[in-house]
Amino acid sequence: MISVAMAYYNGGEYIREQVESILPQLGPEDELIISVDAAEDGSLDLLKEMNREDDRIRLVRGPGKGVVRNFDHAISRCAGDFIFLTDQDDVWVGGKVEKVMACFEDSEVKVVLHNAVITDEHGAETGETMFALRKSRPGILKNLVKNCYVGCCMAFRAELLSLIRPIPKEMYMHDYWIGTAAELSGKVALIEEPLLLYRRHSSNVTDLHHGSLSFMVKKRVDMVRCLRLLKERMK
Repeated sequence: MISVAMAYYNGGEYIREQVESILPQLGPEDELIISVDAAEDGSLDLLKEMNREDDRIRLVRGPGKGVVRNFDHAISRCAGDFIFLTDQDDVWVGGKVEKVMACFEDSEVKVVLHNAVITDEHGAETGETMFALRKSRPGILKNLVKNCYVGCCMAFRAELLSLIRPIPKEMYMHDYWIGTAAELSGKVALIEEPLLLYRRHSSNVTDLHHGSLSFMVKKRVDMVRCLRLLKERMK
């Protein structure tokens, strides 16, 4: 069984296009968990309508404590053996689920990370890809220096849940935490083919560029602390 975990926050503008790219790739027993932190843009009726149209969509009330806590909450409600992370405003490329699941045929693979084409807010391709921008490859030191684990491009085995949850409050983003847990406990598989249209617009929570120097230093100090916590959890 596959679960898809989405952290939702006022995403009415793009949510139907995203959901319609996900559901055709899921089986009848699979599920899309949407943890709703806010729908103040008038999108709650739309979410309920999509839920009535397809009962694989499961709406849950989010904790209202930011994107990391919301993803942690969505993940906690997943019942699947494999969990795909998704944002509310991108578009899945056809065949994504099939190609990701093929990587999990290797029992040592704990996380699959795939490439994405970056688009503008209207879906027009910019000519950039996520792997090229982030120089994506596995490696704990490499990803400590420049993180390439982007949640919307990731899927992981549910067996990681006992290791990754709860996500510590010091962890600035959930994706690095999950990717590092996978590296410590098994293997990470990379798919060079772009399987996502990654939409960039003014409301994006994450940014493709660096923050201030002080923020970058603090972030990496917190990442080192979390790396130690992961190792303690594995004992």
